[in-house]
Amino acid sequence: MKDKRKQWIDAMCKIVTPVLDMLEHGKLKQSLPLTFHEERKVFAPLEAFGRSMLGLAPWLETDSETLDEEERTRQAVYRAKVVRCIEMATNPESPDFMLFDEGGQPLVDAAFLAHALVRAPKALAAALPEETRKHLADALRSTRKIPAYNSNWLFFSAMVEAGLYVIGEPYDIMRVIYPMRVFQQWYKGDGVYGDGAMFHWDYYNSFVIQPMYVDLVRLFENEHEEIRQMKSVILKRAARYASELERMIGPEGSYPIIGRSICYRFGAFQMLSQAALEHMLELHISPASVRCGLSAVITRVMSSPDLFDENGWLRPGVFGYQPELAEEYINIGSLYLCSAVFLPLGLAPQDAFWSAPDEEWSAKKVWAGGHIVIDHAQD
Repeated sequence: MKDKRKQWIDAMCKIVTPVLDMLEHGKLKQSLPLTFHEERKVFAPLEAFGRSMLGLAPWLETDSETLDEEERTRQAVYRAKVVRCIEMATNPESPDFMLFDEGGQPLVDAAFLAHALVRAPKALAAALPEETRKHLADALRSTRKIPAYNSNWLFFSAMVEAGLYVIGEPYDIMRVIYPMRVFQQWYKGDGVYGDGAMFHWDYYNSFVIQPMYVDLVRLFENEHEEIRQMKSVILKRAARYASELERMIGPEGSYPIIGRSICYRFGAFQMLSQAALEHMLELHISPASVRCGLSAVITRVMSSPDLFDENGWLRPGVFGYQPELAEEYINIGSLYLCSAVFLPLGLAPQDAFWSAPDEEWSAKKVWAGGHIVIDHAQD
C-alpha cells in the first residue's frame, strides 16, 4: 500500500508543481500558457492556483508524525512553498498579484482557495505570517462585490466567508446560510441537487455543490442552530451521491463523459474522495474498494502521453489532448480542478483507506461475475 500512496503523491505533485514553482518565484503569469481561450487569460493564474490548492490541502494537513521520513520531508517542502505562494498571489506589490475583484470568475477561484484553508486550518490558515494573512483577507473580501449567479455559485460566496472565518476575520453568516437554504429547495432526490431549479446531468454535484455543502455545514454547525439542524440530512445525501460516483468507475478505470466541464478530468470524483477522507462512505462501500477504483481512474488518465505539454502544464481534454471538449469559459488554469481527486492523501497511511488489502470496486466486481449490494434510490 505504501507504493500506491506514493503513486498518488507523485501524480498530484506532477500536476500542481509547475503552478506552485512558478508562483513561488513570481513567474506564474509569464509562464502559464495563456493562448488557449486567450480572452480568459486574466483569470487563469488564480484558477490554476486556487484549484491546485483545493486538492493539495488535505495532504498538507496530514499529521507529519504518521508519515515515513521520505513523505514527511516532501510534505514539509510543500507546506513552506504554498505559504510563499499565497503571499505572491495576494500581495499587491507582487509580480504575480492575482485578480480577485473584477469580472465574475475570481469569485469562483477565491472560493476554491478558501476551501483549501478550510481543509488545512493548521498547515495553511494558522501557518500564515501576519502580513500574508492580511493580504489574503483583503483579497477574499474584495470578491464580495461580485454577485453570485442563482446556481452553484451561491456556494462560492459562502466559501469565501468560510475562508475569512478560518483565518480569524469577520465574516457574514447570511452569505453562508442563504445557499444552504436555497439548495434544500433544489434537492431532486437520490443524493442529487439541481444546479438551480433544474436538474443538470453533469458532475457539478461533485465539482462544487456537495463538497462545499458538507464542509460548510461541518465548519459552521456550532455557529448557528439552523445549520446544525441541516447537518444529518446533508451528510446522508452526500454519502448517497458518493456511492453513485463509485458505481460510475468502469472496470478499466474509465467513467461516463457527461455534462459540462468534463475537462476537469478526475476532479469529477471529488465527493467520493471527500467521503473517503471524512469517513462518511455508506456501509456497503469499503475504503479499500474506493482506493482501488480511484487508483484505476488516476492511472488511466495519467497514462495518456498528451496529458501535459512539453513544459509540464496540463492540456485540455479527458484522456490526453482533446481541446474540443473545453467550453468557452475554460482556460489552462481551469483544468487544475482535477487535483480534487487526491483528497484521501489527508488520511494517515495507517488508515484503512491506505492499509486495507486491495478490493475490487463495484463495476469491476460485477463485470467479473462477482457480487455486490443491489442499488436502491433514496429520498
